[in-house]
Amino acid sequence: MSPSTHQPQLSLSQASDYRESYANSVQVRVSVWDFQLVFGLASSASPDQVTICNHQAIFLSPQQAKALWNVLGQNLAQYEQAFGVLNLEPQSHNFPQGPVN
Repeated sequence: MSPSTHQPQLSLSQASDYRESYANSVQVRVSVWDFQLVFGLASSASPDQVTICNHQAIFLSPQQAKALWNVLGQNLAQYEQAFGVLNLEPQSHNFPQGPVN
């Protein structure tokens, strides 16, 4: 017997409590059984103080974490090919002090 090459039909839906949110902070916690991704929002009131407010934790099996790693790598490579290399080094910004209107 040969393995089937038939792909199952994929159907996507959103749960009634589905929500989207923005995160600029991700912490990764690992155990023998799973990976935990903790998403949050980092903000800074001054150059030497950063506050992170965590708002969502997602648990993944090690296999699903590796699949996520692969798909993120592929998508980042395509992004950089289209828009240029992403730099992870901190950039110095001279933002004006005071309230923003």
